[in-house]
Amino acid sequence: MDKTVGRLGFGMMRLPRKGDGIDIEETKKLVDAFMVSRFNYFDTAFAYPGSEEAIKEALVDRYPRKSYYLATKCAIWSGCKTKEDAERELDISLERTGAGYFDFYLLHALNKDSAKTFEEWGLWDYFLKKKEEGLIHHLGFSFHDSPEVLDDILTRHPEAEFVQLQINWADWENPKVQSKKCWEVARKHDKKIIVMEPVKGGLLSDPHPEVKKVFKEADPNASPASWALRFAASLDGVMTVLSGMSNLEMLGDNVKTMWNFQGLSKVQKETIERAREVFDSLPSVPCTKCDYCAKVCPMDIGVSGSFAALNTVLLYNNKERAREQFKALVTNKGRKSPDKCIKCGKCEEACPQHIAIRDNLKKATEILL
Repeated sequence: MDKTVGRLGFGMMRLPRKGDGIDIEETKKLVDAFMVSRFNYFDTAFAYPGSEEAIKEALVDRYPRKSYYLATKCAIWSGCKTKEDAERELDISLERTGAGYFDFYLLHALNKDSAKTFEEWGLWDYFLKKKEEGLIHHLGFSFHDSPEVLDDILTRHPEAEFVQLQINWADWENPKVQSKKCWEVARKHDKKIIVMEPVKGGLLSDPHPEVKKVFKEADPNASPASWALRFAASLDGVMTVLSGMSNLEMLGDNVKTMWNFQGLSKVQKETIERAREVFDSLPSVPCTKCDYCAKVCPMDIGVSGSFAALNTVLLYNNKERAREQFKALVTNKGRKSPDKCIKCGKCEEACPQHIAIRDNLKKATEILL
């Protein structure tokens, strides 16, 4: 594995926008600032609309090919109906980027079901062949599932050279994400790790005021985002930490944080642990998204989606992001909003977590609508 990969990687899913598309000129400025800072890893995907084309204009057409590392991904969930559809994604990505080859190529968002499809379609062998042909230099995958599934995939596919995991201090002990356990599995298999979502999609850059207070008292000059990046980068086996950067201010803070980063001190680790304790003590709805409630709700209310959005407010104090979540998880899926609750109580009878669903739907109505 290449040892010259920069510790900070540029995640190119959330690029600056202009109208309905990506702002290429602003993206060029970000790429230039990143390269000048001597960081060199860029992460995109076939399924990120416009990103691969933007990389061609902002990076590939403007810098020597050996001066950077480029990663992209094959997403069978992005409309692939046959193995040939999936195989063509590599060719399309090469055409879009004009890169000639990819330093890192990932099977995108593996879970128990998609991993099975990748195997049934023989895609591991196909991409290993493309690696032999020089079109791929390193083959791995990004992952969203349990540590048990990760262990099974890595056991079945020792040819995977690296794995991309969601790791951040908020999800480290989160039973739904299980960042710590997934990291432990990857290390057991001696795989290099690329970290995604170190700032949890930006939520940890502006956390709940009580959490922010912990970081501020420890270091008034360090941003909450810098604490999140340093947590991920300090872990054993981490090759690079990806961060989506849509403006120069954000990029500058990240570069400052990761320049000559040597790891966290004992005191800094204790600060993050205190922040996690405060975060875990914040009130939230303990919904596991089993959707048993949805099966009995006579009004077809999007209960779990409403609670996910409500928790974004309760835990991160971010109403804008919460309303985006509500639209994606409730409105766009054709489910009814929480204000349509008739308080029949059938949902609470079905809930294995014994959540006061009616009270929390009322709270979601007050905060989100």
